[in-house]
Amino acid sequence: MHSTKKPPVDFHNTWHPTATIPQLRARAKIIADIRAFFSEKNVLEVDTPLLCRVTATDPHLSSIQVPLNNNETCFLQTSPEFPMKRLLASGIGSIYSLGKVFRGDENGRYHNLEFTMLEWYRIGFDHHQLMDEMDELFQRILNSQKAIRVTYRNLFRQFLHIDPFTSSISELQNVSTQNHINAPILGDDRDTWLQLLMSHLIEPQLGNSQPHCIYNFPASQAALAKIRTEEGHLVGERFEVYIQGIELANGYHELTDDKEQRHRFNADNIQRKKMHLPELPIDENLLAALAHGMPECAGVALGVDRLIMLATQANHINEVIPFPFDRV
Repeated sequence: MHSTKKPPVDFHNTWHPTATIPQLRARAKIIADIRAFFSEKNVLEVDTPLLCRVTATDPHLSSIQVPLNNNETCFLQTSPEFPMKRLLASGIGSIYSLGKVFRGDENGRYHNLEFTMLEWYRIGFDHHQLMDEMDELFQRILNSQKAIRVTYRNLFRQFLHIDPFTSSISELQNVSTQNHINAPILGDDRDTWLQLLMSHLIEPQLGNSQPHCIYNFPASQAALAKIRTEEGHLVGERFEVYIQGIELANGYHELTDDKEQRHRFNADNIQRKKMHLPELPIDENLLAALAHGMPECAGVALGVDRLIMLATQANHINEVIPFPFDRV
C-alpha cells in the first residue's frame, strides 16, 4: 500500500520570498501609483471584511469555507463587491478597495489562492465611461497605448467567423473540432461552449500591441450587469480587458434592481444544483441595500498581481508576490 504522507519540507530552501527585493520595490511603487490615481480623482478608499457569512453564488467561483468555534461556517471573500455595494447604497459616493481576496481553485502561472484585487465603483458612470477611466489607469501604470474596443459579438465574427448569439451548439462544436480542441463532454450549454472557444482560440490573440476591451456580453454571462437589447438579442453591459492574452479586469454597468438580483441569485443556485455543487445562502443584506436604493454606477474588478506582472515583464505570479501559497 502506497503512503499518502507528503515528503518533509526543506525549510532551508523555502523560507525566503519568491519575488526579488527589486520586484517588491517595484510592486510597492505601482500600488502607491494606483492610490495616487484615485486620490487625484477624489475616489475614496474603503475597507471591507475578508471573512463573511455569505459569498458569491456564481457556480464558477470556488469560495474557501472557514469553520468557526461556534459551529458556524463563514467564507473568505472572493471579492469586496457586496459590502462595497452596501456602502454605495448608504450614500458614500465613488469608492475603491485595494486588498486581498481568495478563490479556492486559483493556482498556476497567473493564479494564487490569495491575491490582490483592485475594485472600484463610479457613481453616474456607465460601462463605457468606466472603460475610459480604466484606460487612463493602464496608460499611467503600463505606459500602454489607448485600448481597442470591440463587442463580444463582433469579436467572434472577427476571429472565428461565427455569430455567438445565433450559432447552434453543433456549429460551436464543429469550430472546436476543426481547431483540434480536446474538449470534454460539455453537453448543450451554450455559454460553456462559447467560453471554451474564447479561452482557447480568441484570448491568446488579444492585447498583444495594446489593451483589448470586450464589451456587451450575452446576458447569460453578465450576472450583475444591466441588460438591454442589441441586434435583437439580450446583452449584458459587461466588459473584460485583455493585455498580452491575459484577462486583467471584469466590469459592469451595475444592476440596481433587488428583485432581478434575487432572481439571478436563485438561478445561480439552480445551476449549482445541476452541477452537483452545494447551494449557497443569498446575501440578504445586499438585496436590502438594493431595495433601499443603490445609485446608478459602473464597477470593475482588476487583478493587481497580474497588472504588476505586465508592468515588470514577469513570467509568473510568484515573481511579483513575496510568499505564494506553497510557501506559507
